[in-house]
Formats: sequence, C-alpha cells, structure tokens
Amino acid sequence: MTRTPDPPPPVHRGPGFLAEAKDAVTLRAAVLVFGVLALQLAFITSYIGAFHEPTPHEVPLAVVAPTQPVAQEAARRLADLPGDPLDTRVVTDEATARKQIENREIDGALVVRPRSTSDTLLVASASGASLAQAIEETVADAQRAERRSLTVVDVVPDSPGDARGLSSFYLVIGWCVGGYLCAAVLAISAGARPANTHRALIRLGVLLVYSIVAGLLGTVIAGPILGALTGSVPALWGLGSLLVFTVGAITLALQGLAGIVGIGLAILLVVVLGNPSAGGAYPYPLLPPFWKAIGPALPPGAGTFAARSITYFRGQAMTGPMLVLSAWAVGGALLTLLCARLRREPTPEPAERSGPPTADRTGA
Repeated sequence: MTRTPDPPPPVHRGPGFLAEAKDAVTLRAAVLVFGVLALQLAFITSYIGAFHEPTPHEVPLAVVAPTQPVAQEAARRLADLPGDPLDTRVVTDEATARKQIENREIDGALVVRPRSTSDTLLVASASGASLAQAIEETVADAQRAERRSLTVVDVVPDSPGDARGLSSFYLVIGWCVGGYLCAAVLAISAGARPANTHRALIRLGVLLVYSIVAGLLGTVIAGPILGALTGSVPALWGLGSLLVFTVGAITLALQGLAGIVGIGLAILLVVVLGNPSAGGAYPYPLLPPFWKAIGPALPPGAGTFAARSITYFRGQAMTGPMLVLSAWAVGGALLTLLCARLRREPTPEPAERSGPPTADRTGA
C-alpha cells in the first residue's frame, strides 16, 4: 500500500511592508523627522536671509570740521545719501570723535579739512572688519562725488592673530554649543524632564561647574595659547562662564517644558536665530531689520558684543549685554526649577495581597 506523503508545513509569512514601516517609524518619530526638516529649512532661511546682501543702514558716524557750518553741511550731505546708510552727528573735535569710537558710541568719524582736498576717516576694525570696510566705501563714494580724496585711520585695529575680528564671534559660538550640548547630554542620559526639584538643582549644579571650566579653557585657548584675543583673561573667563550657563539653563528650561523637543527649540533660538544675528561676520548696522532687532537680545549677540568690548574697548558699553545674559540665565534656571516643581509623578497603586494576611508585631 502506497503511503501518501505528508503535506509541506505552512510557510510563515511575516507582516507586510506597510506593517513593518509602521512598526519601524512610529507616529512620534515621523513628527520628529518633520520637525528636523523644519529646523533645517529655518537654518538655511535664517543664515542666507541675514548674510546674502549686507547693506549699511544708519551707521553712527560723527563729523568734525573747523567750523560748525562746515561740519553741519558735511553731516547733512552724508545723512541724505540714498538708503540712509549713515546716521550722522556733529562733534566738536577729533579727540572727542576718537573717544566716542573707543567707547563704542559711534562706529566712525569723518574729519573734514576744508583747506585740503583730502579728509580723514576714522574707523575701528575691531568692531568688525566688514563694518569698517562698508563705512569706508560709503564715505569714499560720497567724497568722489565732491572730488575729494579720503585717508583712512584705524583707531582701534584688531590684533594680528584675530583675522577680521572674528575670533570673539567663534569663541562665543563654541561656548554656546557647549552650553546646549551639556544640557542635552544631561537630558539624554537621565530623562529630558527632571523627576523633581532636587534633580533639577543637581543638573543646574553640574551645568554651573561645567560652565566655569568651559569658560576658562575657552579663554585660555583663544588668548594665551593661540594669541587671537588679547583682552583680560579673568573678564573673558567670567563672560564665558556666564554665557555657557545661560545657554545651558535655557536648554534645560525648554526641555522641562517640551521634553526632548526642547533641545530642538534651544537650537532654533541659539543657532538658527542667535548666530546669524550676533553681529559676528556682519555687525548689526549691516544686517536686515529683523536680525538687527533680535541680535542684541539673544545670548550669541550679547556675548559677541561683550567679548569684543573686553578684548579691544576696555570693557566699554557692556552693561546692556551683561543684563541680557543675566536675565536669560536667571529666567532659564527659575523656569527649570518651576517645571520640576510642577511635575507630578504618577502614584503607584498598592500591590494586591496574595495569600493570608501577615500577622502584626503583637502576633494578632
């Protein structure tokens, strides 16, 4: 009798491609990917929007002449240039103009010499080489229309190791990156939102220690080691420590509000909006109105202005930037603590007893 062979075992088919895709890319992951795309496009828009066409607008410029009528006429002529590139004001003498440049009250000064066919333009490349160049080109064009030449004097030049005065800007960027990366690492390693106020205080304490170390090492690298920034080491150290803590505290606060998404929000605030508006590559008078308006109020802009003041201008005009950084730091720290305070962990339900109840201490 012939035996009928057993049928083959059924082939186990895994889930289809769509099911695999849904399992591999969750809805939350898809939302985060679209968020990354939006952040990338915002980055491109912000940087190109800020830098694609730098144009001077209302650059503070003093005018000096032997007589008041001559100075007022020269100031009026420059103020009436198309596009309002210069914001002119008359000062009494060249010494006053130099002092105002050194105090960061103005960005340049034109010294008119009626008895000569050549005038003198005072600039400060330490405020930004691109700004000094823009002032020179604007005034030189106006001088040529009057058939006059121009001699340029750099009142506050940048140091030989600080090409185009950008080292302070790059130092500030490095400090900002360290601040939000430190806060991000704390979130990734132990949860974006601290479980309670004590843990929030611990994170802020770790961030403070990191900030002090990062501020010192960044200053030493930029100053004594590379010779790029020759300003006061203690002052730059203090600025760097405050800046790193400020950006880190902002990141911790945003993480407390939005979880892991807070890291992206911090990048949006500091990198996408803050860096192109910081006045580094192009100082504020060369930026479009939006970036010119927000730059001084954000940590990268305040930090860049303060770093240049410490390095080249004896710490002049630093009150505003330091208040900005301090306000962000205090606000970020308080919001971090508040978010931790308001967070409520779910209370675990008591486990059901199995078996006979345990006798108490009296044996009852």
